[in-house]
Amino acid sequence: MSNTKRSMALVGIALLMVAGCSGSKVTTKASAELSRYQIRTIALVPFTTLATPQVRDVADQHFSVPPEVRRSDMAMAVPPNIEHPLRQTVTVPAGAGDIVTQLLWNRLKTRQGMTVLSPGEVTRALTSQAVSQLPAGQSPAVAVAKQLKADASLIGQVRVYQERVGGRFGASPPATVGFEAKVVAADGQVLWEGNYYERQRPMTEDLMGFIQRRGVFVTAEELATYGVEHMLNEFPFGTAVEH
Repeated sequence: MSNTKRSMALVGIALLMVAGCSGSKVTTKASAELSRYQIRTIALVPFTTLATPQVRDVADQHFSVPPEVRRSDMAMAVPPNIEHPLRQTVTVPAGAGDIVTQLLWNRLKTRQGMTVLSPGEVTRALTSQAVSQLPAGQSPAVAVAKQLKADASLIGQVRVYQERVGGRFGASPPATVGFEAKVVAADGQVLWEGNYYERQRPMTEDLMGFIQRRGVFVTAEELATYGVEHMLNEFPFGTAVEH
C-alpha cells in the first residue's frame, strides 16, 4: 500500500473512531404492536417543557441529569453520562416547547399518506370541557385523539434547551437541546418513541458533528431543527415529501 493510501486509510479510521465516540444523538423505538394498527390521522399535541430546574457545573458548563428525567414515563431519558458537582441551576425556557412543536408541524403537515391535526386545533380540544375535566388517571393524549377522531396523538416534552453563550466561532457554553416524543394510539398503546439529546461539542470531541455544522457553533433552535429532522427520518407513519 502506498504512503498516500495508507494515510487516507488512517484518516478514515480516525474519523470513524471519533464518530463512534460522539455517541448517538437521536434514538427511536417502535412498539412490537405497531403492525396491528393503521394510523392515518395523528393529533400533534403542543410539546410541554420540563419544569424542574437542571443543575449545571459552572466550571465545565455541563448539565447533570435531573432524577425525574431518569424516571421519565417517556421511557427514553436524557443520557445520564454527565455528572459533576452541582453549582448552578438553569431552566427550560417556556417557549422551547412551542419552537419544537412548530418545527415538527412544518415537516409533518406535508407528509404523505397521513393527516396531521394542527397544534392549534389540538389546543382548542385540550381546553374543551370534555378534555379539561378528565377522570383521574385518564391520559389527555388519548382523550384528544378520541375527541378529534384521530388514530393517535403525538406528544412530547423539551427537557433541555440552553442557548449558546457567544457567537458562531466561539461559544462557552455551546447550545444544548434535548427532547422526547411518543405516539400514543387512541386506545392508550404507545406505538413509537423518539429521543434527541445533544450538547454541541468542539471539533476535538465530535469531529463529525462539527463538520455537519460547517465548523461553527449553532443556536439552540438550529440544534432542535437537526433533532427534529433526524428523528422524523425514523418516523414510521406516512412518507416524507422530497424537496
